[in-house]
Amino acid sequence: MPGTLLISDLHLDPERPAVTKLFLEFLATLARDADAVYILGDLFEAWIGDDDTSPLNLEVIQGIRACVDAGTPVFVMHGNRDFLLGERFARQSGCTLLQDPARIDLYGIPTLLMHGDLLCTDDTEYLAFRDMVRDSDWQAELLAKPLVVRREMAAEMRRSSREKTAGKPESIMDVTPAAVQDAMTQHAVLQLIHGHTHRPGVHTLDITGQPARRYVLGDWYDQGSLLECDPDGCRLQVLPL
Repeated sequence: MPGTLLISDLHLDPERPAVTKLFLEFLATLARDADAVYILGDLFEAWIGDDDTSPLNLEVIQGIRACVDAGTPVFVMHGNRDFLLGERFARQSGCTLLQDPARIDLYGIPTLLMHGDLLCTDDTEYLAFRDMVRDSDWQAELLAKPLVVRREMAAEMRRSSREKTAGKPESIMDVTPAAVQDAMTQHAVLQLIHGHTHRPGVHTLDITGQPARRYVLGDWYDQGSLLECDPDGCRLQVLPL
């Protein structure tokens, strides 16, 4: 499977070892033949700091490092679950951290990469939370706490997120068309790739009178999901667990 491979929303967690195994196999096989690998957020279910040397974290770091050392560049974007990924993680794994959004040239096509949460503008409660946790002072205060405290806080935040999500209409948690239009127009692109919504698909739209496409990456709960792009175009693929 040649070309550039894009994935997101793996939500790696010790409680789901089969997904970690699949991801490490992906890094050791398909990714080795790729021009590049892009991970567009939520690689981990929770990342509480680069000083967390849990077995899962170390295993993933080593897997990415081996892929990079074999010649495939790996780019990682922060998601809403792993926004604390930092320079130590990047240095140890050999990956390059991406800003969100990031505009790249994908085989001659200007392409906008996003995690996707910024496109869900109807979910004002979540966006206010996002602003808080992305604040550098808030992050510094959190990272100053002991690991055990951060683990408890992360668990509580996940519980709270599940409760709030269960009570929200599905439409609120999906992207808003106006936000998609604005992002693509602002960055002058006709191709957008993102994750976050866990709703894989290919959507056609019109941007300033020109045909455009939005690719949505799937999550890695019941199977692996990736977008394979090459000079002939982009295709969603499935990796069975």
